[in-house]
Amino acid sequence: MGTVRRDRVPARVRSGEKVLPEQARVHNRELLLRMLYREGPHSRADLARRTGLTRVSVSDVVSDLLADDLVVEVGTRAGTRPGKPAMMLEFNEHAYQAVAVDLSHSTLYRGAVFDLGGSVVARQQVEIEGSTGADALAKVVGLVGALREQVTAPLLGIGIGTPGIVDLGGVVLSAPNLGWKDLDLRSVLTGHFACPVVVSNDANATALAERSYGESAADTLLVRVGVGVGAGLLLGGTPVLGSRFAAGEIGHVVVDTGSERACVCGKFGCLETWLSTRRIQEDLSEARTDAEHTRVLAAAGEALGSVLAPIVAAINVSEIVLSGPHRVLEGPLAAAAMETIRQRALTEVHGDIVLRLSELGDDIVLRGATAMVMSQQLGIA
Repeated sequence: MGTVRRDRVPARVRSGEKVLPEQARVHNRELLLRMLYREGPHSRADLARRTGLTRVSVSDVVSDLLADDLVVEVGTRAGTRPGKPAMMLEFNEHAYQAVAVDLSHSTLYRGAVFDLGGSVVARQQVEIEGSTGADALAKVVGLVGALREQVTAPLLGIGIGTPGIVDLGGVVLSAPNLGWKDLDLRSVLTGHFACPVVVSNDANATALAERSYGESAADTLLVRVGVGVGAGLLLGGTPVLGSRFAAGEIGHVVVDTGSERACVCGKFGCLETWLSTRRIQEDLSEARTDAEHTRVLAAAGEALGSVLAPIVAAINVSEIVLSGPHRVLEGPLAAAAMETIRQRALTEVHGDIVLRLSELGDDIVLRGATAMVMSQQLGIA
């Protein structure tokens, strides 16, 4: 068995256009896969009844899915219904695997091989030691290669979550912390590994992971704190990328115009100079007492809240999720961020907003990268 037959999402059909048979077939395939993936086993009759498709259409699509090993028959339905017992179909979590890589940490790149059920098959990481530019790219290629050797099923694709501004074609337009500008990361990895590759901003990948595997609301602002600071925005469950793919690039918003804190972007007083994991650790290392430790975290939280308050006021999200090291984000930092938002936005309108920490842990970007691959290749994230 080779690769999945469908290797790209079909173009959207504009209003009034005739739907081609192949487009209808891809739509039906995604519809049935999503149902089996999210809800568990169903019979062919169940699928026809739930989706409104004809039994013939369901049977044809199921035959393709069985041939691709994405669906398996798991026996007849238990019970005493009259007539021939229905054969149950189940999404096959072990049919394919995906390689996922997280470039958001300040000291290392992390990667893992996942099956389609979200279980980790293998892990790998590489110390980056301040690598940037071509050296950083070489370490990414090496990490993906090491993970590729640990794949034990057909490879569905490679997903990368990276800091910076990333366009829909997988080009990293700007990633100051990595020293990348206009780097076509997708093409580089596709050329090396000859398989589908998806590249996204790490905060957007995190937001997708929180929506797919966590408990996020449909309108959510997710803030990712790592080597940089970025935000992923979901409105109605749909990611908002912006006209130039830079929605959520809050790390380089200047918090204090009089600050002497230099940022990698060339400005002074950016949010990242208070909130990136490296800068917080530097500030905490200079704290001599518990009170000074608390003040450092509270100052970072106030800086974050001052940036988030106008965003909350503009789009009225119901939830803010923080993703990053819990030991840093929870407590004084989160409390100061929430208090600053309440002070600077209308309490009558935004007083019920929730700010919480993600519970998905260190694998959140990796899970988001896997979800991206599954969404692109199977349409089921």
